[in-house]
Amino acid sequence: MKINEIFYSIQGEGKWTGLPNIFIRTAGCNLRCTFCDTKYAYENGVELQVEEIINKITQYPCKHVCITGGEPLLQEDIEDLIDILIQKSYVICVETNGSIDIKNISNKSLMVSLDIKCPSSYMHKKMNLDNINLLREEDQLKFVINDKKDYSYAKKIVSDYKPRCSVFFQPVWGVNPQRLAEWMICDGLNVRLGLQLHKIIWGEKRGV
Repeated sequence: MKINEIFYSIQGEGKWTGLPNIFIRTAGCNLRCTFCDTKYAYENGVELQVEEIINKITQYPCKHVCITGGEPLLQEDIEDLIDILIQKSYVICVETNGSIDIKNISNKSLMVSLDIKCPSSYMHKKMNLDNINLLREEDQLKFVINDKKDYSYAKKIVSDYKPRCSVFFQPVWGVNPQRLAEWMICDGLNVRLGLQLHKIIWGEKRGV
């Protein structure tokens, strides 16, 4: 498995915001979003066996693991890693970009964090929207929003698919969240405003 980095920090997004997490960031991504904040994970990484990854994370005093990327579902042995983490009683979140079928992980004891890309990313046509129907109550769905067009797009998908899980509308980093909050309030949406807590604390740095 090609790994870009493994580190221990505070989860900055979604339902686990504020919780210490071990982050396993895989290398490689099939999308090229305009606002991507992890471009360094497109290619850079080292090959590690699942056992080596497990050995590295045991040094941290934490049982919450976030598998992120890049795009983790591109890794051939990602399910092996997940299954071993489950066996070892880790609490797992898998962050995936919305373009790859999640059926192989959607029945496992973990939280799927599914992104659906909006038009400003220029990747919205690559989304597998059928994934939304596979999300369970314990999962989460995230839209990163840059402008009103993105907001309207995300709002329509939520209305059409009626996901069972928590939904987060998160502004692109650097965009004032106030206007997004006001749109949500005005429309009475049953979604949560997401902010990137780790960036608020440490800024745009790697390994946090």
